[in-house]
Amino acid sequence: MGEISRFRPGHKAPNDGIYIEVGEQGDSVMNPKQVRLAKGDPFPETSNHNRQWIKKEQHN
Repeated sequence: MGEISRFRPGHKAPNDGIYIEVGEQGDSVMNPKQVRLAKGDPFPETSNHNRQWIKKEQHN
């Protein structure tokens, strides 16, 4: 089984990283919130109830 990749406010971050808001269907949103969380930190509220948090991809 895979790790959950979408999170709602109040869920705990599974890993350290930067997380970004997306729409419920995974679509991008204009001016999304971004947060840096440590493992175990709770996700904050999103801009509206139809959004979720995902880990921002790191590009080297």
